[in-house]
Amino acid sequence: MRKKVFFDLKRPYVFIPMSADFFHHGHVNLLVKAKKFGNIIVGLMTNAGIKSYKKRFPFFNYYQRKKVLEEIKCIKKIIPLNGLEYAKTAKKYQLDYFVHGNDWVKGPQSKERQILIRTMKEWNGKVLEFKYTKNVSSTKIKKKFNKIK
Repeated sequence: MRKKVFFDLKRPYVFIPMSADFFHHGHVNLLVKAKKFGNIIVGLMTNAGIKSYKKRFPFFNYYQRKKVLEEIKCIKKIIPLNGLEYAKTAKKYQLDYFVHGNDWVKGPQSKERQILIRTMKEWNGKVLEFKYTKNVSSTKIKKKFNKIK
């Protein structure tokens, strides 16, 4: 079933959803760990996609964020992601791996996480959760900037 090829990439497909509003070393840590499993495809949240679960628009727009990610050599493909459509995306592309930091166990992404795990079992896809990098997040960076103002 997973022989369908959707990208000009060899399998395994390693998918990472990202907002990447303020790209930082935590993102790099995740990418470094993920690239050991195959070709990285980033699902870059659109502006509306971010607003759908974070309740605010990103600082940088989709095209600005995409431009930054296009320069990261381990990222092989970037596709738009219109919100927490993890299971739908996994099923469409029959992803081999879906990678996320362990920060999504609680909060707005937790429900979609459970659906994704069940969905990927249908074809033996794996959800990989890596420990979140301590003391860094786009939200923390934004808060520091706001204090400087």
